[in-house]
Amino acid sequence: MSCSLAESYDFCRKTAKRSGSNFVMSFMLLPRDKSQAMYALYAYMRQTDDLGDQPGDLSAKKTSLEKWRQDLHAAVAGESPDDPRLPALVDTIRRYEIPVEYLTAVIDGVERDLTPTPFPTFAEAQHYCYQVAAAVGLACLHIWGFEGETAIPPALACGYAFQWTNILRDLHEDAEAGRLYLPQDEMSRYGVSIGDFAAGRVAEGYAELMQFQIQRAGEFYREAEPLQSLLHADGRKIFPAMFSTYRGLLTRIERDPTAVLKQRISVGYWKKMRIVTSLMLAQLFDFSSSTTVAR
Repeated sequence: MSCSLAESYDFCRKTAKRSGSNFVMSFMLLPRDKSQAMYALYAYMRQTDDLGDQPGDLSAKKTSLEKWRQDLHAAVAGESPDDPRLPALVDTIRRYEIPVEYLTAVIDGVERDLTPTPFPTFAEAQHYCYQVAAAVGLACLHIWGFEGETAIPPALACGYAFQWTNILRDLHEDAEAGRLYLPQDEMSRYGVSIGDFAAGRVAEGYAELMQFQIQRAGEFYREAEPLQSLLHADGRKIFPAMFSTYRGLLTRIERDPTAVLKQRISVGYWKKMRIVTSLMLAQLFDFSSSTTVAR
């Protein structure tokens, strides 16, 4: 059954807020229309991910994802959608001129995960990171506003940085599920196996492997830093919260790389709240200062 645009945005907002995602807390830094757009984008991404994780056999999951792809294209073409997320998503796509291929790239990435096979080299792993993370970041750029094509390379680097941090955080959990995202040639170079990750075992070359991967992620973060100055004012409000949260997560992993073999590392709720609150206060101070100067 189709729903109104307002009902669709409300559904997306509730979906996002229930998730507890690192991203969602920062949406409050945006004006209402853009935070609503981010909720719609997040709800789409979450549904895509959930379709890949749903119970059932491989064929059923592939069918669900293909239907989701077709539903998206049909809704963008003007057909009335049945899914409650799609009216808000299509409105967001049109309002902010988001290329639909960014959204279908996410479906491609989730489909790839249905039959997890190790990546031979980093090039294949990086393409996967584009599908499930960097493409999402490019969609966010259109909502936040950005200064021309020069914003694209640091935005891509940011997506790679965030996803590589996720990969390092989830090494043990993914390995238990038979998934490995680190390149095979690098695993072989350091003499570490997926079995080591699944067993929570610190192999002889583990420290060197992790140092290499952490340095790679750190370089992506450095390449992403210029993005802040290339965003419009609204983007400059939300980007530091996301960036600080994920970079802080990498710092925790770097402090004790073996911790990811024992438990899932996360940035605590109150730390995330402090990041968001400090940025909100900074915005208030900037507004007050500009008002005083104007007087």
